[in-house]
Amino acid sequence: MTLKWTCGHSYSILCLNANTEGLVVSGAERGELTTWSEQGIVSGHTKLDGAEDVTSVAFSPSCHNRLYVSHGEMVSVLDVRALTIPVEFFHVNEDEINCISVNEAGNLLAAADDSGTIIVVDLESKKVNRCLRKHSNICSAVTFQPQRPQSLVSCGLDMQVMLWNLQKAWPLWTVNLQDVAQGEEEMGQQQFSGQLFNPPLAHSLTVTACGSVIGCGAEDGKIRTFRVKGTRFKQELGFRGHMQGVSQVHFLDFLPGPGWLLSGGNDGKVLLWDVCRNIKKQHRSPVKHYDRKKVKTASSSKKDQYLKQAHLSEVECNNISPKLSWDHVEKVNWILGAELKGSKKILVADQSSSISVYHLSEP
Repeated sequence: MTLKWTCGHSYSILCLNANTEGLVVSGAERGELTTWSEQGIVSGHTKLDGAEDVTSVAFSPSCHNRLYVSHGEMVSVLDVRALTIPVEFFHVNEDEINCISVNEAGNLLAAADDSGTIIVVDLESKKVNRCLRKHSNICSAVTFQPQRPQSLVSCGLDMQVMLWNLQKAWPLWTVNLQDVAQGEEEMGQQQFSGQLFNPPLAHSLTVTACGSVIGCGAEDGKIRTFRVKGTRFKQELGFRGHMQGVSQVHFLDFLPGPGWLLSGGNDGKVLLWDVCRNIKKQHRSPVKHYDRKKVKTASSSKKDQYLKQAHLSEVECNNISPKLSWDHVEKVNWILGAELKGSKKILVADQSSSISVYHLSEP
């Protein structure tokens, strides 16, 4: 049965986060910001100046009471014990901010905006550390890699996923999801019946606690995972999780094993996946790759045979099903996994002004 946390907002909730003490924060349209106890009781509420939508919230890893909030082109710094009095502001982005992230050391903040720019701010000196401008369209998500305080990952509506090291002003590695999708199409992967084709605009990112596996959700309904080894970036899985765009992906760090991934989509589904187990299965399964030149010069019957063999092999490796599924019905704006009062919960924000809470039993 779904629980509802209510009376904290008047408008649609756009983002969620929680600190190590179990305090949950939600940001909504028109500048609304609310904190909740572990029981779902409102403990604080404010409306930020300017009434711009609150698009992202992030706690400082080094101080659990310090909260960073993006609204419009600004980032406000607040103390959750006194929400009505912002501590300071950062106004370094030139366009609306979509996502913010703070590194594990708590000394750097990255803000991705509609112009495709990522501004990295040194939180100690209050100065811009880097200005990263390689996305050609809206930069929808950015996240620092755990255990790598100078590294971050970004994605955008230009269908690019980029790996950055802040010692350089250009990405160490870039993948174009459109090229990936075309490769998947050539390999014979079929869309679900009734699904319209959508380009793989990248909406969301998540990274495992070890920092080596990255998940990305895209508009074509697919979830793709990548592994980072040094400066090398390798795609490991690509599977269709939703009938519409994947608005949110989130690795859970409180379940046994490193690769439990939560996804939420515009189709109103919330799904739980065991990503790492499927990666291991894939590595054990031999994949038959086909020779593109051989296919190009082959007769029609031979070409179909080659592609069919490749397709069967690919389906065998990527036949991934969710371990748990919730029919949320409403389009998902944000998902969050949290351990509250010793109980594992999934918090979902949608087009409404309330937070839906699902109990997560051991999968």
